[in-house]
Amino acid sequence: MTAKQDAGKQASSKGWVALVGTGPGDEGLLTVRAAELLAAADLIVAGPEHQALAEKANPEAELTEPVDAQPAASAKQLAAAAKSGQLVVRLYPGDPLLSGAATDAAACAKAGVRFEIVPGVPAHTAVPAYAGIPLTSTSSTEIRVIHAAEVSRVAYSPGTLVVLDADAGPADMAKMLIANGWPETTKLAITWDGTTSAQQTITSSLGRVGPDLKAAGISLANTQGQAVAIVGDAVANRDKLSWFETKPLFGWRVLVPRTKEQAAAVSERLKDYGAVPEEVPTIAVEPPRTPQQMERAVKGLVTGRYQWVAFTSANAVRAVRERFEEYGLDARAFAGVKIAAVGEQTAHALTDFGIRPDLVPEGEQSVDGLAKEWPPYDDLLDPINRVLLPRADIATETLLAKLTDLGWECEDVTAYRTVRAAPPPAPIREAIKGGGFDAVLFTSSSTVRNLVGIAGKPHAVTVIGVIGPQTAKTAAEFGLRVDVTASKPSMTALVDAMAEYGAGLQRAATEAGEQVRRPSERRRGGRRRR
Repeated sequence: MTAKQDAGKQASSKGWVALVGTGPGDEGLLTVRAAELLAAADLIVAGPEHQALAEKANPEAELTEPVDAQPAASAKQLAAAAKSGQLVVRLYPGDPLLSGAATDAAACAKAGVRFEIVPGVPAHTAVPAYAGIPLTSTSSTEIRVIHAAEVSRVAYSPGTLVVLDADAGPADMAKMLIANGWPETTKLAITWDGTTSAQQTITSSLGRVGPDLKAAGISLANTQGQAVAIVGDAVANRDKLSWFETKPLFGWRVLVPRTKEQAAAVSERLKDYGAVPEEVPTIAVEPPRTPQQMERAVKGLVTGRYQWVAFTSANAVRAVRERFEEYGLDARAFAGVKIAAVGEQTAHALTDFGIRPDLVPEGEQSVDGLAKEWPPYDDLLDPINRVLLPRADIATETLLAKLTDLGWECEDVTAYRTVRAAPPPAPIREAIKGGGFDAVLFTSSSTVRNLVGIAGKPHAVTVIGVIGPQTAKTAAEFGLRVDVTASKPSMTALVDAMAEYGAGLQRAATEAGEQVRRPSERRRGGRRRR
């Protein structure tokens, strides 16, 4: 029995409470135990800052906020739900015992309710790590962790001082430390919104923190998140150990105009490069208006009518797979049939279905590339000359014509329809036209046409990335300047090319002695022109 199943079994037999720390901000720092409990929870009690974690939870779980700011009322809420037989998961930022969970734990103990405390990664270790600052060294292992309100009572020490809630008055904090005997030259780093895509770190010294913050354009008026300050010689390591804020697309807000299913893998790769992906569907995939064609095609596959099946998109694979599942069939129905995939995304969709394609273009991953590598029909080697082409209703006839020239008899079947998606919400449309996005990734000519049609043209400062020459041509027709083109027509290559472009901007700014800025921070007004 897995831990998740065990947690669910315990919850069904008798209610109990899990007091769970979520870490300082990055959802990837959630512990395995915390994820297991969220997946098994009946009731999740969480503040607004934890709403994004709902997707990791049991979809049938009830999600609610604490009933009251008073600790006693909150503890009563937890105990009452547990006594009704529910597994209650209460979420706390950082580590629960550093965020007030002790009061709730004591109340559960008093009420006779079983509880568990699940530690979370605390901010005072996670934020320095994400800033590239080790808290100890071979020469000093002393670490002191305090809140900003305690600064006036901290005497000088050669170790590392970590100050929580340092966002209220960094300059005043530095003056208090100097008054307590800390040298003005002592190194200081302040990190806002640690471990998130909004993280920002400023390094200085106690004697210069005020001027350095002003030079960086940072003030209490334009910072919102909490800050952690690190004081001591350890700060010097940041120059060579900074790894998070130096990701090539760090903080970039990137528009991914794809179907929801297709966007997920792209978004994960963008996050690896530090970007904040925003998935905006531009097309919706629907079944064909008349299913008879697909029904005959499936029957033909089962009866051995085809020598080849050519998949030109992951959507085509998905459409055929769904029809197979309706009939109780699986990948074994393709036995004896050769399979072609137009590119790596389509090949991945086939692999997920349990099918290894026989032909994937090694060169250009497109319909033309597939046609160039397709073998001609040989009546001695090929017992059947028919090829099944399941496609979209708006697909071109290019592949069909080329295969016919090679001697194959092609059956062109509409496997799915593509329709333009509904316009995104007004804030998204405004961000697209107003320069709120740093980059947009176009994966086909249709995504260009549809995005412009439902949301308008991207702003002049937005970096435009395209998957290939044809998409670049369409973008140019709409007056968009293409900045990045994938080395090969695949989403992986496009994201990698965008990351390389971002790294180039970072290098150029560093060599010029300038602050690294995202494209959206350089708005100059006006739309992008050719």
